[in-house]
Amino acid sequence: MNFAGKVVLITGGASGIGGATTLAFAKAGAQVAFTYMSSTAEAASLADTIAQSGGKCLAINADMTVPAGVDAAFQAAEAEFGPVDVVFANAGGLLQRSRCTQMSFDLWQQSIAVNLTSTFLTCQAALRSMEPRKTGVVVTMASLAAFDGGGPGASHYAAMKGAVATYTRALAKEVGPLGIRVNGVAPGLIGTRFHDTFNTQEGRRQTAERTPLRREGRPDDVADAVLYLASDHASFLAGEIIQINGGLGLY
Repeated sequence: MNFAGKVVLITGGASGIGGATTLAFAKAGAQVAFTYMSSTAEAASLADTIAQSGGKCLAINADMTVPAGVDAAFQAAEAEFGPVDVVFANAGGLLQRSRCTQMSFDLWQQSIAVNLTSTFLTCQAALRSMEPRKTGVVVTMASLAAFDGGGPGASHYAAMKGAVATYTRALAKEVGPLGIRVNGVAPGLIGTRFHDTFNTQEGRRQTAERTPLRREGRPDDVADAVLYLASDHASFLAGEIIQINGGLGLY
């Protein structure tokens, strides 16, 4: 797939799935802006890797849970490269595991901010830019948890990702008539820092054994799906949530 001449903005794009997608778009010829919060070293390393390969990217330190941070990110990307053609609203996270009865109100609110509010604000800014031009692609980040309720202590995360999936479908109906496509991806077990932090090696092994394809996913597996959704190959897809889990979601 060739994205030469396209401008792409990826939130949470310094590492893991976001980092793999940033790199994949850059390799495909896009000019890529990506945001990060605390992954300063990873952001610098990724930007250097892309620059050394002749690609064009911009690392933006921004808080995507507040309007000012989102506005600043889009302004920086557009000042550097021009109007954004593709947005991957990837930022989010589990934060911590907690059973419902022990979950603090603060954790619940933080989960809303990190997973749902960031997606809303990113999509809102993207569509404000795309609607006058009547063109563009938005890809959101859901999760297998949106469909199966998530693992132990992840009810807050599952709820937010379920909301992201539904919001994706709603936006697809809202802006499809303007020529803008909105779709999402829903990864399962992908070998990233997320599962290094919130899972055990034994738990990961057992999940891989239950997966029909008998392995963990790789960040590139998700990145490839995002690029497909952003490409002309997916020109008749709207409101679709692609599950990327090796068949685990079949059970």
